[in-house]
Formats: sequence, C-alpha cells, structure tokens
Amino acid sequence: MTYGFYFNMQRCIGCGACQIACKDKFDFQECGPRPRRVDTYETGDFPNCSIFTMSIGCNHCDNPACTAVCPTGAMFKNDEGLVLHDDNVCIGCQSCVNACPYSAPQYIESKNIVQKCDTCHALREIGELPICVAACSQRALDFGDVDELRAKYGDDLVSECVAIESASTTNPNLLILPREASLSGECFPVIL
Repeated sequence: MTYGFYFNMQRCIGCGACQIACKDKFDFQECGPRPRRVDTYETGDFPNCSIFTMSIGCNHCDNPACTAVCPTGAMFKNDEGLVLHDDNVCIGCQSCVNACPYSAPQYIESKNIVQKCDTCHALREIGELPICVAACSQRALDFGDVDELRAKYGDDLVSECVAIESASTTNPNLLILPREASLSGECFPVIL
C-alpha cells in the first residue's frame, strides 16, 4: 500500500483553510513556515491569461530527495512508505530543505530544526483524516492509498504541473486533477 494526497485543482478556490489548519496543527507561532502551502499562479499571455491555485505539502515521494541528503537520518521513510522527520535527531542543517523540489521541509528558526507533513499520523491512528483534508470546504483534498484514490477519482490525474518540478526523479505520491492552464507554458506566482 502506498499513501499519498489527491488534489482537485478544479475545485480549489484558494481559500487557504488547509494551509491555516496545518499551520495551527503544528502550532507555528512565527511567520514563514508552511508545511502545506496554497499558492496562486498566473499563466498565459494577455489577453489569454489564466490563474490556478495549487495546494501542496509533502508528497511522500517514492524516491525522496530529502532523505538522500539528510546527514543524521532525521528524514526517513517509515514502513508505510511515508516520509517522516525525527525532530530529536535533526541538527537544523537544512540540507533537506534545499534538496526537496516541492519545498516540503520547513525550517523552524526558533527551534533550529526542520519540520514537515507527517500526514497527521496521530489523527489517522484514531480514524480521522489529515487536518488539511478535513479543513477543505470544497473537498478538493483527500488522502489515502494511491491506487484507491486513483480508482475513486479517475484516470485523468497527473503528478506534476507547471507549478511544480518534474515528477520523474522523486516519483511523488500526489494525484492532481488539473486545470488546463496548469499543464503547459510558463507560470508565475501571484502575490496577493
């Protein structure tokens, strides 16, 4: 069984509820760290411009770049195939931050460690969904076995778009129902 996230870009309204819920779950008091990020992008040329929103956290990759460079083993894959982080072993070197093409590991300056999505393991153990999934009012996020997610949401899912790097190296466990604008061309972050 391989776990991952499903993201329906067509349903996402960019409200940021998933991002806020995740940040609150981590009890981050400082500005900056966002284990789940909601960003808006613009693509196309005038007068044919489009925007799309991307909600992304850790993709729990099959070949995670972060674990390969961690000098202490703080970043590791567990028996379920999830990419996790041991705060007690982290030395705050940020090698994983620099290696991850999805910006999943977040450096917490006040603690001098890195933290990241753990799929809300404690909540899932008691039968709850990850907090980002539960917080999404549009039901644009889901989490579970990747094969089951694919069966539930269809075959027209992708694992990459113009807002994130190529999936060929890391093989992220992320299934996206994309907007057409997110599939080709160049995109630029929209600062709101």
